[in-house]
Amino acid sequence: MNNIFLIGFMGAGKSSVAEGLGTLLKLPVVEMDQYISENEHMTIPEIFEKKGEAYFRQCETELLRSCCTEEARIISCGGGVAMRQENVEVMHSCGTVILLTATPEVILERVKGNNDRPLLQNKKNVKDIAELMELRRPKYEAAADITIDTSKLDVKQVCQSILKEIWNEA
Repeated sequence: MNNIFLIGFMGAGKSSVAEGLGTLLKLPVVEMDQYISENEHMTIPEIFEKKGEAYFRQCETELLRSCCTEEARIISCGGGVAMRQENVEVMHSCGTVILLTATPEVILERVKGNNDRPLLQNKKNVKDIAELMELRRPKYEAAADITIDTSKLDVKQVCQSILKEIWNEA
């Protein structure tokens, strides 16, 4: 089995689904934002503030490359990973890319209590979330091998949908 890369907007369910898939498939899970934060000894907002977004994006690319040199795993990607074509190429070279989506209303409900989202500072409303999602949508869709809308599904249902899709492709 190759890697499974979960991409999509913040709040689409990448972290929860990664944990679910990791348990079902008995594979290690890499939570990219958490890994980078621990490696840099800073929160994501601190990295953005002190080292800049470009530095953070380069950390993401390096982490993706390292995931391709190890055994299969489930990788929960940061929301911006698929915005870089280089990252998309790396993911396709060693795995399946799953796009998780949800409606802006569901996203807002899921992220409203979280302050670790630098791109949503002062933008926690349906209109702003919808605009940012629309900006990213073409890149997400172009990167994805499989797309699953998580709006009305629980984690178990999303995992089952992903496995069904992956096994149908095999």
